Amino acid sequence: MGSEGFREEMLQKMEGRLGESHSGELRRETARAKGERIVAEELKRLGWKEKELGVRRKGDPAKLGIAERLRKETTLSIKDIAARVQLGSSRSANAQLHRWLRDRATKK
Repeated sequence: MGSEGFREEMLQKMEGRLGESHSGELRRETARAKGERIVAEELKRLGWKEKELGVRRKGDPAKLGIAERLRKETTLSIKDIAARVQLGSSRSANAQLHRWLRDRATKK
């Protein structure tokens, strides 16, 4: 129903307002929309184009920074984050992200 822009706008308005009566699919869709906005913001901040995610190595600190933000601000799974930011398999992405977070915590 409606255009893609309308759909995105409605998902954005629903963020944080979903209750127990809302379906799991609606929750996942809202999380994906928020994740896409975060990735777009981060790419813009870094001055990168979308293709840059595929060109850079899997353990690139900037890509791990994007993954960290997605993990903290959304309910996306590691598998979804790994696929979106192109970090490789979910298993290796999980290990890289944990190592990244641990290293950052020890530097503070």
